Amino acid sequence: MGILQETVISLQDAANDLPSGMNPGKRIHFSTLWRWALRGCLAVDGRRVRLEAVRLGGRWLTSKEALQRFSDALTHVQADEPETRTPTRRKRDVSAARKKLGKMGI
Repeated sequence: MGILQETVISLQDAANDLPSGMNPGKRIHFSTLWRWALRGCLAVDGRRVRLEAVRLGGRWLTSKEALQRFSDALTHVQADEPETRTPTRRKRDVSAARKKLGKMGI
């Protein structure tokens, strides 16, 4: 099933409907959604997630369901998956573990 069988909206309409996270009171720019569709965003697990969109004539279209899938892919965390640690966090955890083992005499 493609996005044309879903609740289709233009990227411009989607941009007008979504709030900006960085500038309260402002909206996300059309070009942001366009970049999400063309380049995608990196998820926590390192995957590149793209917003599903199609070009029909001179307009870029997506769907409300595609926006939901995009946000789910970027925010979804499985309960049984281990937490992804950054290299800095990993170094801190190793240092704390070594300190703890040192106190135990190991």
